[in-house]
Amino acid sequence: QVQLVESGGGLVQAGGSLRLSCAASGGTLRSYSMGWFRQAPGKEREFVAAVTWSGLWTDYADSVKGRFTISRDNAKNTVYLQMNSLKPEDAAVYYCAARSGPVQRRDYDYWGQGTQVTVSS
Repeated sequence: QVQLVESGGGLVQAGGSLRLSCAASGGTLRSYSMGWFRQAPGKEREFVAAVTWSGLWTDYADSVKGRFTISRDNAKNTVYLQMNSLKPEDAAVYYCAARSGPVQRRDYDYWGQGTQVTVSS
């Protein structure tokens, strides 16, 4: 059973940057595709980005493409989400997730507890 713990959220001004981290325990992330999702108040959870187990292929939601970068360090059992040029509409609780299969935008097996990102205008 993989446990995921996100960190790095906080308050940032519009146009600023944050880097989220997702650390795994109870297993290695090497076998999993990893994703980041977010949920704003009153909205459904949405896909943000995903990366293959090797880190060589990534997928991004159109709303974050060119501004966010997902990466992973399998040696550290950690996945990252670098968020640049943040907008107020990026404010949400961000979750990382793992799935034992190819990269997809849904059907993840394990989830973290989330980290809050607040963007002031």
